[in-house]
Amino acid sequence: MRRAAGVLATLTALVSFGCSAGGETLPARNAAQPPAVPVTAGVVVRKTMPMTIEAIGTAEPYSTVAVHSQITGELTSVHFTDGDDVDKGQLLFTLDRRPLEAALQQAQASLERDAAQLTNAAAQLQRYQDLSDRGIATREQLDQTRTNKATLEAAAAADQAAVENARVQLTYATISAPLAGRTGKLMIHAGNLVRANDTTPLVVINQVSPIYVSFAVAEGQLPLLKQYMARGVLTVEARSPTDAGSPSTGRVTFVDNAVDQSTGTITVRGTFDNADRRLWPGQFVNVVVTLDTDPNAIVIPATAVQEGQQGQFVFVIKADKTVEQRTITVVRNAGSDTIVSRGLAPGETVVTDGQLRLAPGSHVVIRTNASENSGSGSGKS
Repeated sequence: MRRAAGVLATLTALVSFGCSAGGETLPARNAAQPPAVPVTAGVVVRKTMPMTIEAIGTAEPYSTVAVHSQITGELTSVHFTDGDDVDKGQLLFTLDRRPLEAALQQAQASLERDAAQLTNAAAQLQRYQDLSDRGIATREQLDQTRTNKATLEAAAAADQAAVENARVQLTYATISAPLAGRTGKLMIHAGNLVRANDTTPLVVINQVSPIYVSFAVAEGQLPLLKQYMARGVLTVEARSPTDAGSPSTGRVTFVDNAVDQSTGTITVRGTFDNADRRLWPGQFVNVVVTLDTDPNAIVIPATAVQEGQQGQFVFVIKADKTVEQRTITVVRNAGSDTIVSRGLAPGETVVTDGQLRLAPGSHVVIRTNASENSGSGSGKS
């Protein structure tokens, strides 16, 4: 018992020495801090932002004409090459003129014959009028002579109309471009017989300068579009998705008179000068209509906006590198940017990537990512 009591006293002394030093109690080891979450960030900025409507559109020719022959005959020559640009009135096709020239000569001959007979009938009427005045010719003879003259006058008028028609038919032997534009594929080659108003055109000409771009706007945006159209001409830009250059610029010139009930959209059309031929009929293009410009918009990267039960929010990075969850009011999106009206102030820093690992109060370390911070600026670590 005495030996056990001595061991217990020794253990008690050791425990007391470990728990105190110089009469003071040693502090307990601090709990481990969670590691900082790596994130990318962007700065809230105030800048001028346009108010736009974006859509997918289709380029359409300003005017298109399918060229047909108005007479039946042999196509003797073609005066252009497929894909050529032609001017209005430029000669395109020539048909065999010989049958038409013969028909014109025949009509002229008939006119000359009836004109000669009319001259003789007029002279006879004058003679019978004199004889009737002297009581030599009967009134029946005078009436018959007058009828012959009137009949020949009508025949001469018909002959004159036939001559004019033959001349018109002869002009159809040469086919000229009805408008300035670009020709398509030649459908019928020289040597073939063409028929009047055949279903297959000889060639199709599209006017590509100027050119139209048609696109659909949601019916919910129609009141806004009409509101700004009433203030003046709206600018519209169009660019092919594969075109890295600056967009082509035109103006809104047409809004359809009815909403398509099957799609809930309305067709809008812009007119572009297209002098550089960057827009081509049938091409799909990205369209941006500029309604107005906000000179004091508060802008953040669109990737910073998150959806929650209370609405849209962002994580704001404070000076001590902890984050705060803040509810915001989004006005609209503009490409890679989002415009907000409430909840943020210029100069604040928001998280643009890495939000899934964050909670209010989390510590963060900002990593630089030029590709993600090029939109509205980046934070500094």
